[in-house]
Amino acid sequence: MSFGYEEWDEIYRKYPLDVLPWELGKPRKVLVDLVEKGKLKPGKVLDVCCGAGTNGVYLAEKGFDVVGIDISSKAVEYARKKAEQARVKAKFMVQNFLELPFKDGEFDFVFDMGCFHHVKIKDRTPFIKGVHRVLKKHGAYLLVCFSYRNGPAWNHFTRV
Repeated sequence: MSFGYEEWDEIYRKYPLDVLPWELGKPRKVLVDLVEKGKLKPGKVLDVCCGAGTNGVYLAEKGFDVVGIDISSKAVEYARKKAEQARVKAKFMVQNFLELPFKDGEFDFVFDMGCFHHVKIKDRTPFIKGVHRVLKKHGAYLLVCFSYRNGPAWNHFTRV
C-alpha cells in the first residue's frame, strides 16, 4: 500500500503519536547499536521518511549533522518540535523521497526506517537511484523494513 501526502498528513493529524506503531518514542535499536558500537561514525545523515523525527534527533544528540525529510507536514512539525525540545540542531523538511533536492554525494549515511516498502513498485528504481546519488562513495544506507509477507521485521546495512 502506498499513500500520498494527504493520506500521511491525515494519519499524523488524526492519531496521537503513541498509537502509531512505527512511532516508538525512542530511536530504533538497530540504529542505536550501530552508533554505540562505533560502526556508524558522526557525519552528514539523511533520515528519509523521518516521521516525528525520533531517530534524527537521537543522531543529532550523538553529533551527526541531520537532515530529515517526510511527505507529511504534520510529521515534520513534530520532528522540528522534538529537535527544539532536545536542544539539538537538525533540519527537518517536507519533501517527497523521489525528488531529493540534495547535491550528489552529500550524505555519509542514509537512514530508511520503513520508507522503502511504501515506495510504489514503479518508483523503486528512481528511489534507489536517488539514494545512491546523494550518498558519498563508501557511504552507508540502512534499510529497516517490515511487511506482513516477510514475517518479523528485517533490516539490511550496507556500504555503497
